[in-house]
Amino acid sequence: MNFVALRMLTGDRAKYLGLIFAIAFSTFLLENQTSIFAGIMRRTGSQIEDVTDADVWVMDPATKYFEETKALKDTDLLRVRGVPGVEYAVRLFKAQPVARTSKGNFSAAVMLGVDDATLIGAPRKILLGSWERLREPDSVVLDQAGYNLLFPGEPLEIGRTLEMNDHLVRIVGISDASAPFASFPILHARYSEGLTFLGRERSQMSFVLARPKPGITPKELTRRIHDATGLKARTRNEFRWDCIHYYMENTGIPVNFGITISIALLIGLVVSGQTFYLFTVENLKQFGALKAIGVTNAGLIGMILLQALTVGFIGYSLGTGMAATFFEIFSHKMATRGIILMWETVVGVALLMLFVVIAASLLSIRRVLVLEPAAVFRG
Repeated sequence: MNFVALRMLTGDRAKYLGLIFAIAFSTFLLENQTSIFAGIMRRTGSQIEDVTDADVWVMDPATKYFEETKALKDTDLLRVRGVPGVEYAVRLFKAQPVARTSKGNFSAAVMLGVDDATLIGAPRKILLGSWERLREPDSVVLDQAGYNLLFPGEPLEIGRTLEMNDHLVRIVGISDASAPFASFPILHARYSEGLTFLGRERSQMSFVLARPKPGITPKELTRRIHDATGLKARTRNEFRWDCIHYYMENTGIPVNFGITISIALLIGLVVSGQTFYLFTVENLKQFGALKAIGVTNAGLIGMILLQALTVGFIGYSLGTGMAATFFEIFSHKMATRGIILMWETVVGVALLMLFVVIAASLLSIRRVLVLEPAAVFRG
């Protein structure tokens, strides 16, 4: 019966290929859009994820996410250091100065000023140069994407200069920083020099980075800091998710991606369902003949499910292959780096498409079950 079911399925090549194309296209769109959406949301907290030296971020209670901060007082650093369980606490400065090259190229940049003494918060993934050289005067570490933006078409080279706030700074390292939400260059400098490159204000400390002593969890330390100082304290992972939730609730990104994902699901369900139903209707005589010669309803249901699962498997495999090819091409480009085909998406879409093909076969199964074998012999 399985051979007969597959022969019936491939007998009408147009409908057979149409079913495969509908499922493949839906699979590609679902995997493509959900992976891109997840990649973009992950970028909102990428700079938080890059700071591996600190488990706890301390900020003003009004701070909602990484991009917009309210400056802390210098005394807040001492208050955090005085909380029991803090192994160390250092300051971090974040701002957006404008970086200019000698050739006239310029761009707004994300400047992170790390602790002068320890350099905690400096990038650890270095492609050229060294982050330890930030101790040199007027020095910065620039990420690779920012370098390509400011020095287009030129090979990676340390020692080049940038102008920020009428100060000439020297690039002493090129980092492999995670892609930010906005495609701005990522600059790291010492805290004291970062203030100079931007222009001083009364209060400019953006965050306090802290690490708990052995035996104390980051979550417990955040509670202690909040209770002792009244400041907002979050673990690195919690702060990263704060950024994601902010963009989910306050931007149109989820709606835009949701529309595309809904259309993909609708195409898979409606088009494949309708096509498969028409395929079954056109083969009612064959099903009736099989029923007349003694094939049970269970056998007919098995044939229809085999046909649906075969089409679903082939279409899903082709769609996943298309999605994998897409991300293999674009994940290596600077603008889309870090956006990959996630295994969670592949598994989730597989379960979703399984639901789609089963749902598409339900109407067909019902039509076959109520079929009278005698209908085959009517003129």
